[in-house]
Amino acid sequence: MDMDENLPLRGTEPLKQLLREDLDPLSIDELKERIEQLKSEIARCESKINAASSHRNAADALFRKG
Repeated sequence: MDMDENLPLRGTEPLKQLLREDLDPLSIDELKERIEQLKSEIARCESKINAASSHRNAADALFRKG
């Protein structure tokens, strides 16, 4: 067993694994489901970006007033 297997995955590791995954064995329905799940994940990421951006803008506005 590799000692690195016990370490937590970095944020990019699951994405790298996903990109290397062989799509040939998947059916059309499985591919469509995968696309829907990926779209949901994209929406979740965009929502996080928007929230972080709003938070940052509010903090910038607060500190500019002083």
